[in-house]
Amino acid sequence: MKGIPNMNKIMKQAQQFQSKMAKLQEELGDKTITASSGGGMVTAVVNGKQEIISINIDKEVIDPDDSEMLQDLIIAAVNDGLARAKAMMNEEMGKLTKGMNIPGMPGMF
Repeated sequence: MKGIPNMNKIMKQAQQFQSKMAKLQEELGDKTITASSGGGMVTAVVNGKQEIISINIDKEVIDPDDSEMLQDLIIAAVNDGLARAKAMMNEEMGKLTKGMNIPGMPGMF
């Protein structure tokens, strides 16, 4: 039986990891990223759970005759915010999984 890992030890480690993961997800919900486009005319705040918290649009960029430009600015700000939030999540996950050999984890995030 030598070489077979202790199942209780593996289960305990899995439970500890699950607990740490839940705590990390909660913490990520409290962290925010602010991204902007159009020189700050449109800003988007995104949390670490990749949820959009708020969008702010400067009145100067609101032109009823050019709604397409405003849409593009909103998309750019939101996409930048989501990309930064994902990078933040990956960084925090990397800290949590550092030294752990978890098959499939790097590609999940």
